[in-house]
Amino acid sequence: MSIAIDIASWAFLVLGSFFSIVGGIGIVRLPEFFSRLHAGGVTDTLGAAFIVVGLLFQAGLSLIAIKLLMILFFLLVTSPTSCHALAKSALSQGLEPVLDSRESELVEPLSEDRAE
Repeated sequence: MSIAIDIASWAFLVLGSFFSIVGGIGIVRLPEFFSRLHAGGVTDTLGAAFIVVGLLFQAGLSLIAIKLLMILFFLLVTSPTSCHALAKSALSQGLEPVLDSRESELVEPLSEDRAE
């Protein structure tokens, strides 16, 4: 039984690490604020949740497991809430999301010689 718990724990830890790494890559590679916010918010919540569940398997039934459950609850509440607050603040400050990928290709930035 202990081997099955260890395998499940490591599976959750590796899966959570994978989602966290993919989220970090998404934050760097995605083109605009709202898509970066989405990548960071979703994968951060999912990756952290999987890691905490993996740690719960390792902790067993103890006071540490109760603390990990409280951490998991706060992660699942605060991460989506903070992403929503950031998106709402960006919208209220006038930052508009790019709704069409072709739109960013059609708008050419002004170079210094064309600006005159």
